[in-house]
Amino acid sequence: MTKKLDVYFHDKLIGQLEQDNHGEMNFTYSSNWLNNPNAVSISCSLPLQDDTFKRKDCQAFFGGILPENGQRKIIARNLGISANNDFSMLDKIGGECAGALTFITHKEKLNLQDDQYQELTESTLPAILRELPMRPLLAGEAGIRLSLAGVQDKIAVYVDGERISIPLNNAPSTHILKPDFTIYEGVIFNEAFCLNLAKKIGLAVAEAEIRKIEDIHYLLIKRYDRIHVNNKIMRVHQEDFCQALGISSTQKYQNEGGPSFKKCFELIRNESSAPVIDLDKMLNAVIFNFLIGNCDAHGKNFSLLYLDGLQLSPFYDLISTLYYQELDKKMAMKLGGEYQIDKITMNNFDKFADETNLTKPEVKKRIQELIDTILATLPSIDAQHHVQEGVASLIKKRCESFAKLSR
Repeated sequence: MTKKLDVYFHDKLIGQLEQDNHGEMNFTYSSNWLNNPNAVSISCSLPLQDDTFKRKDCQAFFGGILPENGQRKIIARNLGISANNDFSMLDKIGGECAGALTFITHKEKLNLQDDQYQELTESTLPAILRELPMRPLLAGEAGIRLSLAGVQDKIAVYVDGERISIPLNNAPSTHILKPDFTIYEGVIFNEAFCLNLAKKIGLAVAEAEIRKIEDIHYLLIKRYDRIHVNNKIMRVHQEDFCQALGISSTQKYQNEGGPSFKKCFELIRNESSAPVIDLDKMLNAVIFNFLIGNCDAHGKNFSLLYLDGLQLSPFYDLISTLYYQELDKKMAMKLGGEYQIDKITMNNFDKFADETNLTKPEVKKRIQELIDTILATLPSIDAQHHVQEGVASLIKKRCESFAKLSR
């Protein structure tokens, strides 16, 4: 029996996601949407067309909305569905997703009037945060339909001053909350420091702050894909580079078939409404990730935002993975033909410039500018945690070392 989900873009029904008798998923834009003069595609990999997109064409985008790896398996077990069944998972948790899409059981009505939230108190918030490793995204709780890509413990929340609430049904959230529960010490302090450093040197990044309740520290990240319009939260559509390129989340690393820097820069040139500006931003991101020692900058950690055209989103998930000695020093994408971050020289950046159609002097100049700016900015950032002190020291040493190599 064929199953269907209605796919809404903001408040517009724009198509159906189907699962056929063989379990295969496909997507079709509705004729009403195709005939709408303001219609836009929901992905660079899913252009507007009458023909149905088969699983091989649409799985990367729709599967890319969902959580990954261990989180996905736990959610599937809690919901009593297969971990590999994207359709069933979107049916269960696809109410509040990244971007502007909402998934509703076929022919059910989308609630457009009354956004509902469950406020978390000083006693319920810690309990929920402690529960997240066993119940990711609170999947299975009555009225909660949240989906976030990635592998970390986190949850989408609505924040109003000091009050934090859980969105119910399909209500929009405003922030992403990450508790400090990973096996890597102080990872949220690491991320907060790197985001703060990036912001201070002029990079566009997601806004974030660290809060604490009882003995739990957590990182509260303001969603760049949510804006306030007339005192109402509005979704802004977005997709990560893997989705835009039609590459599955299971292949997000370049050595597994994921995006390369060449493909990333080509995507920006082909799709951005302001390619010159966005290419410049992407170059800054590549160099910054290298200098802070972030080896995990893969295709799902860069996104396009559908706002006033198509533009590169603010940067997020900026972490110095090199701080954790047990983590691999292999980068998610080759930089000038080299994966190992400790083997990168200016020759690799020269090759990178050739691959991405940038000029070598431009890249070299930008490296020197960012090194100088980072070194001048680091002393102004107060460390709140010893992990941040260690990350600051590591970044300082990397900048000073590479400055000598780039002369």
